Amino acid sequence: MADSFFERIQRIPALGVGISTEYGAGETPGAVDVLRLQREYPDLLSFLEIGVETAKGLDPDAEAWLRAGLPTTYHFLDINLDDPTDFTTAWLAAVRALVRRIRPAYLCGDAGMWHFGPRDRGHMLLLPPILCAASAFDMAQGIRALRTDSGLEVFPENPPGHVFLGDLHLLEYFRIVLEEADTGMLLDCAHLAIYQQLAGMDALAGLARFPLDRVVEMHVAGGSGREHDGLRYVDDDHTPNVLPDTWRIFEHVVERAPNLKAVVFECERNAIESVLPGFRRLADAVSRSPARSCRR
Repeated sequence: MADSFFERIQRIPALGVGISTEYGAGETPGAVDVLRLQREYPDLLSFLEIGVETAKGLDPDAEAWLRAGLPTTYHFLDINLDDPTDFTTAWLAAVRALVRRIRPAYLCGDAGMWHFGPRDRGHMLLLPPILCAASAFDMAQGIRALRTDSGLEVFPENPPGHVFLGDLHLLEYFRIVLEEADTGMLLDCAHLAIYQQLAGMDALAGLARFPLDRVVEMHVAGGSGREHDGLRYVDDDHTPNVLPDTWRIFEHVVERAPNLKAVVFECERNAIESVLPGFRRLADAVSRSPARSCRR
């Protein structure tokens, strides 16, 4: 009989606090030099979450990090996990090749619609899944398939969005996904805060019934309030300005997630000096958390 998630999670290394990146992010004027940040503040930054679109591959910043031999995770940016036809032979081969180069601790990524129609550069986008049981079952099958093919754990992330369809609360949807796929989760606290606000709910609504022992990684990112034609919304813009509800969710979960392995501050397009307070708050919370599995 195959090992369960709760047995397999014991083999995942503790990664601590990391930063995310994707192709070309480091070329943004004033962006964080991730290697410099790790070199100057090794107590604050331990690993790099590399956002990967197989058509683009790895940029020079990711390659430099790999040459330094530092820990990584692989964050996919181009797979609709609930669509079996998306798991093409070519895409799976590209993922396996990148895994050999990156040597990530695991795979993770937004569990939504990364493209509409065939995978093509002109079709790329990111939309949330339909929040219904049928979609959750399809998502779970895709996670199992990718775990089997890659040989690595695959942790879905709740994606961003400003319109959600379906009859389930987002956390109930992902509870079904996690249990059906027998996997863990990347909980994005900023995305959840936006969803709760849109739903007219408290930031912590639904967490009491959610399996927090399946939360393996968390994301924290800044957001900005905006308005367009009278519509007020939060832009998930990855600035250092983390909103209070995002911190509320993070600090609630970090104290209750016994299998937490990693926390990522999504802030790669900002100056080092502006992101240090956020990293310090994350590192302090991890150091005080009962989730000892997250401490390096």
